[in-house]
Amino acid sequence: MPDHPRAAGDRGGACIPQRVWARSPPLAGPPLPLGELGDSVWSLCCCDLCGAEPLFVYRLKARFMATTQSTSWEKNFASSVEVIKGSAIRELLKLTEQPEVISFAGGLPAPACFPVEEMAVAAEQVMANGAVRALQYGPTEGFPPLREFLASLMAKRGVPIRPSQVLITSGSQQSLDIVAKLMVDRDDVVLVEDPTYLGALQAFRPYQPRFVVLPMDDDGLIPAELEKALASLAAEGRRAKFLYTVSSFQNPTGVTLSRERREALLDIAERHGLPIVEDDPYGELRYSGEPVPPLAALDFQRHGAPRTVLYFSTFSKLLAPSLRVGWIVGPDAMLQKIVLVKQGIDLHTGTLVQAIAYESCKDGLLDRHIPVIRSIYHDRRDAMLGALEQHMPEGVRWTRPEGGMFLWLTVPDHVNMKALFMRAVELKVAFVAGTDFYANGSAANTMRLNFSHPDREHIILGVQRLAAAIREQ
Repeated sequence: MPDHPRAAGDRGGACIPQRVWARSPPLAGPPLPLGELGDSVWSLCCCDLCGAEPLFVYRLKARFMATTQSTSWEKNFASSVEVIKGSAIRELLKLTEQPEVISFAGGLPAPACFPVEEMAVAAEQVMANGAVRALQYGPTEGFPPLREFLASLMAKRGVPIRPSQVLITSGSQQSLDIVAKLMVDRDDVVLVEDPTYLGALQAFRPYQPRFVVLPMDDDGLIPAELEKALASLAAEGRRAKFLYTVSSFQNPTGVTLSRERREALLDIAERHGLPIVEDDPYGELRYSGEPVPPLAALDFQRHGAPRTVLYFSTFSKLLAPSLRVGWIVGPDAMLQKIVLVKQGIDLHTGTLVQAIAYESCKDGLLDRHIPVIRSIYHDRRDAMLGALEQHMPEGVRWTRPEGGMFLWLTVPDHVNMKALFMRAVELKVAFVAGTDFYANGSAANTMRLNFSHPDREHIILGVQRLAAAIREQ
């Protein structure tokens, strides 16, 4: 109950208005000194301070209102912002968080594949034995022990480089942004697979390149199409800045570039002076078929050092995506420039997460843990392929990946994908439509299915629901 005097005859709801000089008006812009306000005072009931209902409030005079302007951030955006689009997948994930929805939409690793106990021990060791170093700023190039470990890991992948030729990034997504920032001006040509990784398109688009798309088949990117594209560009007096490829178990299709095509791709690239950016997050996740060396390994075999290929990889699929630790391997001159670009972005990847990643891996965790991941995903891939064979109606086609986390499904042309998606969600199953994976927005009758995150039982049930939705179209 307020303790100030009430107006005579009031009904208990209001009090005597008084001038309050210390109150700033709730308007945008810097406050004026009291001496400049004159009689344009914010006049309030004193009960505005004590919580009772005010009797009335005088408005400020127009002279004061004219001195303030609201800040318009939107008018000051860079022109490149107009081409930035949100991830359709991220938006879909919000929809698929409904209870009982079986989601094939995300690209999430299985929680069962997280080495929780080992990483908990590693974190304890880091804080017990090297907390000051782990909590301090570090070199842009990365945590030195982790760079040494990754050099040994790359040797196992056929790229025996020095630790100085490994740079740590805040995940492969940052690697993509760095290479675009370093190499792409407006209207520069970037060659991409058709379809390609949506995150790469998001990373490249702010720099406003011209995408030239290269068709694929079950053996990956078609070298003859690359030759054709380069010849066409040359006829225009143009050249491509680089070719971006997810060479193994491609996101989104699950397709792997064959050994023969890798060699052919390198031949073409060397002949034309075309840099190749190889994104390899899934290369360790092979469940069947013969291993194929990374393009970076074939490049090293030819020249004894990285020359044509800039190689990206990550711990996101092997340890945990929340670490946000990836790495780049490439020619020395390129790495020197990458360091300068990264300095301007974030100074360095977090030392603490790098130290935890190193402590987790230094005693052979990956050698023990990767077979566990392969076993789980192998079973889930087989469950999805088997369910598709059993339940999908005639006219539906899909890829048969030998590894990775995804497969690519194509439905008949008459199917309306928006209607199909909405019906699928009603039936409690979700997928990602394929359109957004195409740089030029084509192939509307496709979808990406993730088999790494749902368990075997939910994969089979989800495919049954998806097949039912397709039959209704």
